Amino acid sequence: MIALEFEKPLRDLERKIEELKRLAERGQVDFKEEIHKLERKAKRLQVEIFNDLSAWQVVQLARHPDRPYFLDYLGHLFTDFFELHGDRRFSDDAAVIGGFARFKPMNGLPVLVLGIQKGRTTEENMKRNFGMPVPEGYRKAMRLMDLAARFGRPVLTFVDTMGAYPGIGAEERGQAEAIAKSLEIMAGLPVPVVATIYGEGGSGGALALGVGNRVLMLQYSIYGVISPESGASILYRDPSKAAKMAEAFKCTAPELLKFGVIDEVVGEATGGAHRGPVLTADNLGAAIRKHLTELVALSPQELIADRYKRFRDLGVFTDPSRSRNGRAP
Repeated sequence: MIALEFEKPLRDLERKIEELKRLAERGQVDFKEEIHKLERKAKRLQVEIFNDLSAWQVVQLARHPDRPYFLDYLGHLFTDFFELHGDRRFSDDAAVIGGFARFKPMNGLPVLVLGIQKGRTTEENMKRNFGMPVPEGYRKAMRLMDLAARFGRPVLTFVDTMGAYPGIGAEERGQAEAIAKSLEIMAGLPVPVVATIYGEGGSGGALALGVGNRVLMLQYSIYGVISPESGASILYRDPSKAAKMAEAFKCTAPELLKFGVIDEVVGEATGGAHRGPVLTADNLGAAIRKHLTELVALSPQELIADRYKRFRDLGVFTDPSRSRNGRAP
């Protein structure tokens, strides 16, 4: 397992425990008491580290290479997945995976599931374009969402992307238009939509699949209009100030919950999803089930109105023409 800089003291302790266990298995010496002491120390250290993370450390966790990706959650939470390919215009985008499936936490409820997938290896990352969709990915998603609307299937989206791919080819094929059209389509879907940010939620590339009746975030994920590095380059003219930007950015789940940008923070396993992928997936499944159970009881008109109100209520607006006591100056 790869250890981030702030995880190294914990990882060093875990290695000592593993080494003592190996020695004990060989029958050389009984290290039972020492192992128990170190395990208790490791648990305390884990709580100390992960209860006081900075925003930049959360950014690093959201990008952890061992973190579960969409296909991991797909395999744990869904059955009978039937993948559909292509946008019927240009090609298939492997960064966006979509199809119909049955949602296990709700007794196999038929749903449409869409997710952005990164790669584990260099070869897979090249195939998945490092989890950065091109226009064909969003147009494929729109095509599948239209099918979900026709068949009355709830839509579940899973987002983990630095952002939409900014290359010349993507721009030539209408990247901005594809994102804007996806926002429009999602806003008017007559079926329940639950969106989950499970890693990075970067810019319009994430928002294009994030217009849900409910938006959830895993505990150590991030969501914002730009990456901290790019924001630091623009505001501070120095990408090395990304940590400072992350603090000012308010891109972590607890901060966004306070602002009303998301509806729930889903707890991860202690130490992050990569340390307990099954527990994290179970927590996510329970959260989606809770919100989806409420939404399936609404009519198509109520679902559209609910989604419209949710996004119209974001932010705080003031009228500069009025004084603080509400009277015109």
